[in-house]
Amino acid sequence: MVSPENAVSRRRLFAAASTLGAVAAAVSVLPSVDGDPVPAPEALPAPKRGGGYVLSEHIKRYYKTTLV
Repeated sequence: MVSPENAVSRRRLFAAASTLGAVAAAVSVLPSVDGDPVPAPEALPAPKRGGGYVLSEHIKRYYKTTLV
């Protein structure tokens, strides 16, 4: 039988190793910081008479999902 002290230290070793592995995986998935930011797309001009409902691609996709 394994002594209780040995089992606890083994658990701590595996917990530390799994934590280290999770941190390494998270760091590898994070995006790297680039020096040149991507410029934001130009905003659509405001309508002359106010309002402003625009049938965009996003809304067209939504309408397609609501068809029965």
